[in-house]
Amino acid sequence: MRKNIIILGTGRVGKTTLAKKLNEQLNYSVIGTDDIITAFERAMPQANIGLPNDIETTVANLTPFLAHFIGGLTYRSCCPNGTNFVLEGSGSHFDFEKMQPILDMYDEWKDNYLLVGLIYPNISPDDLINDIRKHDNQNDWTYNLSDSELRSHVINGIEYSKNFHAIFQKYNPIIYDVSKNRNDVLDKIVADIKLT
Repeated sequence: MRKNIIILGTGRVGKTTLAKKLNEQLNYSVIGTDDIITAFERAMPQANIGLPNDIETTVANLTPFLAHFIGGLTYRSCCPNGTNFVLEGSGSHFDFEKMQPILDMYDEWKDNYLLVGLIYPNISPDDLINDIRKHDNQNDWTYNLSDSELRSHVINGIEYSKNFHAIFQKYNPIIYDVSKNRNDVLDKIVADIKLT
């Protein structure tokens, strides 16, 4: 039975693009954490998730929800042949260190999920900035950033990618380097998942 997927990675690494490919080619339903955060902002502002709160407050309040959400979906009785969904979103919203004790309450969650890590540790900041600017559209969070703001995010993202394995190794993710030929790598991931 095909596993559900959680995509981890820093900003502009290809998480949403991969989720779309999995939806189009393998019929995975996509659950975006950005959509969950927007729903909290609009429906339950008292939850202090999303704007106008800072990222630390959002992560602290979102983490228990995501952990129980992921764990609860493990036992969905409406889909006996597997739920086939992919959860994607900003890497800053996934605090697995804090989620782990909650997830451990759900005995079978590890057996039902595939963690896919996307990293770009082998690209220069200038090349990554040029690539982002080349493909940016108005829906991308980087679209309205100044060059200096984007450079700061890019440098942090590359550093995060270099430390990704050390951060997440105990969760045994399958890690793909998208520093070069990103679309080809994302297609390979889809092909690899087809074989599981």
